Amino acid sequence: MRIILPQDVKNIIECLNNCGHEAYAVGGCVRDSVLGKTPSDWDITTSAKPEEVKDIFSKTFDTGIEHGTVTVLMNHVGYEVTTYRIDGEYEDGRHPKQVEFTASLEEDLKRRDFTINAMAYNEREGIIDLFGGMDDLDHGIIRCVGEPEERFGEDALRMLRALRFAAQLDFDIDTKTYDAIVKLAPTIEKVSKERIMVELVKTLVSDHPDKMRVVSQCGLGKYFLPELDVMFATPQNNIHHCYNVGEHTMHALLASPKDKVLRLTMLLHDVGKPKAKTTDSMGVDHFKMHPQMGADMAVTILRRLKFDNDTIGRVKRLILWHDDRPALNEKSVRKAVVRFGEEAFPDIFAVKRADTMAQSEVGRQEKLDYIDEFQRIYEDIIAKGQCVSKKTMAINGKDVLDLGVPQGKMVGQVLDELFKEVVSDSDLNDREYLLNEARRIVENSGGK
Repeated sequence: MRIILPQDVKNIIECLNNCGHEAYAVGGCVRDSVLGKTPSDWDITTSAKPEEVKDIFSKTFDTGIEHGTVTVLMNHVGYEVTTYRIDGEYEDGRHPKQVEFTASLEEDLKRRDFTINAMAYNEREGIIDLFGGMDDLDHGIIRCVGEPEERFGEDALRMLRALRFAAQLDFDIDTKTYDAIVKLAPTIEKVSKERIMVELVKTLVSDHPDKMRVVSQCGLGKYFLPELDVMFATPQNNIHHCYNVGEHTMHALLASPKDKVLRLTMLLHDVGKPKAKTTDSMGVDHFKMHPQMGADMAVTILRRLKFDNDTIGRVKRLILWHDDRPALNEKSVRKAVVRFGEEAFPDIFAVKRADTMAQSEVGRQEKLDYIDEFQRIYEDIIAKGQCVSKKTMAINGKDVLDLGVPQGKMVGQVLDELFKEVVSDSDLNDREYLLNEARRIVENSGGK
């Protein structure tokens, strides 16, 4: 099979070859090319030592020279060129204590995680596939190179990487590889939450985010997302549902756009249901206050996984209001925008649709029609320039100060009262009217 290499990559390989060294494109770029995907980056492996690579190319910089990696700059783009190596003992479950350079491509490839990532290519020799990677690509299998327990023992994050690749490629995990994940799941605690977070996001924004169920099934979730296990163990005996909380969540993920915040929201939108669950005398389950409980739990979970504050805030807001149903008129929708926060829009509509599509078919079309009308009214409000935040009011704090109100909380109180009026009746967002109203409020309060 022929792979079309970028010209810069061809030039790097040819330069190394012309200087007497072996060189190949390697890893994910080969895998993606075989699958007909465009690689996001190109890595090169070579028999040349780092010092030799630096001698051959005029523009380089050290990115991981202790592990044999030099970045070669070609036309302002960096390409990682790494010397064939044998990894020493992994003492921290992530980094080898030392590496040994080798002249053997096979030795270099067999230290890699999965067969589909252990293939090399150059135009002289074609694909070098020593461990069955092409066969596993053909059959849709994620399989470790060599013994799975050894590979996962070297770096426990590889267990999550197996699930991530399964989600991105819609592959199955080889039985022996899966059994090793189950056995070694507790070792994921050696891995930093930051690294876990990166793999989690890549899984969630893939084409198959429902592979998150495997995180629970194989035992990994117990160590960084135990709430997911509880969700899968929580039934929903209610006419509006046809799945337990966990399965409903998986279907909601599939129904949502491939966006980090939206997928995190759908993963956690019902995380509060197990705590909120009550069952009435007829055996029907209810989940009152679950959005409020879930929003607070989501903050705890996302902080634990080292997400940034902006992401946490956006997810919390969407979870908090995902079940809120304002009346379908402009006044109620304006109030909803204020209540939810402008930042929740328009994402809240995608959240509501995904949630609805993951429920039973009872009333589904009516629910979707409601969301469509909610969105139509919101968009009409925005198109008309109606006021839904203080920054778009016809007067501001300076105007209130100019009325003689001293600097302090009274300014905010006046603006708050006027804002309520404007949200209730958009026609009142008139400068002259609001100035007169401000004077009246100040006079009635005695200017205090």
